[in-house]
Amino acid sequence: MAESRTPAEVVARAARATNLADLDVGVADCFACPRLVAWREEVARTKRAAFRDQDYWGRPVPGFGDPAARIAILGLAPAAHGGNRTGRIFTGDRSGDVLFAALHRAGLANQPTSVAVDDGLALRQTRVFAAVRCAPPENKPTPVERDTCAPWLRREVALIRPTLRVVVALGAFAWAAWWPVLRDVYGVAAPSPRPAFGHGAHWSGAAVPDLLGCYHVSQQNTFTGRLTPGMLDDVFLQARQLAGTD
Repeated sequence: MAESRTPAEVVARAARATNLADLDVGVADCFACPRLVAWREEVARTKRAAFRDQDYWGRPVPGFGDPAARIAILGLAPAAHGGNRTGRIFTGDRSGDVLFAALHRAGLANQPTSVAVDDGLALRQTRVFAAVRCAPPENKPTPVERDTCAPWLRREVALIRPTLRVVVALGAFAWAAWWPVLRDVYGVAAPSPRPAFGHGAHWSGAAVPDLLGCYHVSQQNTFTGRLTPGMLDDVFLQARQLAGTD
């Protein structure tokens, strides 16, 4: 299939995806945001010294996990030297170390580490994806980039809709990115006023997944103690209870 190079092409390509494998191919072939394309490719060329002998992925990063997920974890975007290097979301960086260790403690991952696409990691009843699929400069996508990327998120949620029961939003950006999905996938208007993001925030509505807020697993939050392992454990315990995982 042709690469997606305009917002209209992203919409069309996402709509044509009939399964997650098709969607993942479409995501990886997206070139619709010039600033993000330039940045992800520059990072892949220059590399970090510790990874100078590795081949960087340098493309948009698809979602990862169980295609029959009851729990979805929605992040902001791939890390420049994490997912942008390895090709798997939250893989090969310290944020991923924290996230997957917590998922393992919660019984949602078969191992506590995520270092490479071939490391054997498997998620149980859980899928992880990002609101923006390319690594952005300074971890700050623009509103236009967020909106251009939104069809990938909408289609991914639509494909797992039959089983999805809970969404864990990592940070305020992901929390805000979820509300348009209610309208576009579920046909449900977002509440007005929209509930404020906060760690442990919980919103529920009729016939839609519950939404839980969690501080992002960034180094800024975990190194300063703003987000502790116990706080993560509490969120994933609540997610499991709401999702009815066994």
